[in-house]
Amino acid sequence: MSGDSRAFWLASPGRGEIRHERVPAPARDEVLVRTLHTGVSRGTETLVFAGRVPPSQWAHMRAPFQEGDFPAPVKYGYLNVGVVEQGPAELVGRTVFSLYPHQTRFVIPASAVTVIPEGVPAHRAVLAGTVETAVNALWDAAPLIGDKIAVVGGGMVGASVAAIAATIPGVRVQLVDIDEDRRRLAERIGVDFVLPDQAEGDCDIVVHASATSAGLTRSLELLAPEATVVELSWYGDKQVTVPLGEFFHSRRLTVRSSQVGGIVPGRRRDYGQRLALALDLLRNPAFEALVTGRSRFDELPAVMPRIAEGSLPALCHVIDYPEE
Repeated sequence: MSGDSRAFWLASPGRGEIRHERVPAPARDEVLVRTLHTGVSRGTETLVFAGRVPPSQWAHMRAPFQEGDFPAPVKYGYLNVGVVEQGPAELVGRTVFSLYPHQTRFVIPASAVTVIPEGVPAHRAVLAGTVETAVNALWDAAPLIGDKIAVVGGGMVGASVAAIAATIPGVRVQLVDIDEDRRRLAERIGVDFVLPDQAEGDCDIVVHASATSAGLTRSLELLAPEATVVELSWYGDKQVTVPLGEFFHSRRLTVRSSQVGGIVPGRRRDYGQRLALALDLLRNPAFEALVTGRSRFDELPAVMPRIAEGSLPALCHVIDYPEE
């Protein structure tokens, strides 16, 4: 056996705890990873923490290395950066990203880790899963040079979409949010910031990531005729209301779902290539703006409720791990 480990579990909706676990020695095709950092977002993971995953979505919402079942007890998470301590020679000592929950040490297949490229700080690399979602959204949106793009919702995913879109030549990006504090974030990632009532319409593409009916409605209002809203929000069990009886049909608008679990047909890229691209994009220091808080692993049971309820504002909250 490789020894003891500690993991964060959702014991019941709204209540987390740290449990001791035994970690086996890795087999020939596996790696033992010591975690450096994990990330917590205000999106999917907080819905899981609050017990708001609908039963119809329990199978679809399973994380790759989840243990337990919804609603609880469950070990859930998917933004992990660590150092390989045992495994194939070419991986030992390398810093890697994996879709593993919050745990101090763990064993997974060597094929499930991706080496973090030079120039990407380990703590920033926890954003890889979110940036991968943003890459997938832009593949679905298929922007062209010179397009006018609005991103409605300046959270972790929306800001990642805006940061990547801003690097496309000739594209104008506006980040739309009700929170005036997002203005500084927009400046740091190199895009315009506007409040919803100030946003410019006639957009070629609108990416919606606010997870609110008002945000989706405003997204439709900002579209040019024949244009598309790419819907990135995950609503959990919340019902959504939008005005499909006003200008929706006359302007022939489209709402298109984008979900990281599938790659648009014809893209000729696999999941490994998409993750590698996301990690490479994280060389851009603009993404540092998305890391808005840090806590120690031992604090996670107290931190998660605060993130879920909003009393601890955060885009990506990084969890730092001790050497054990």
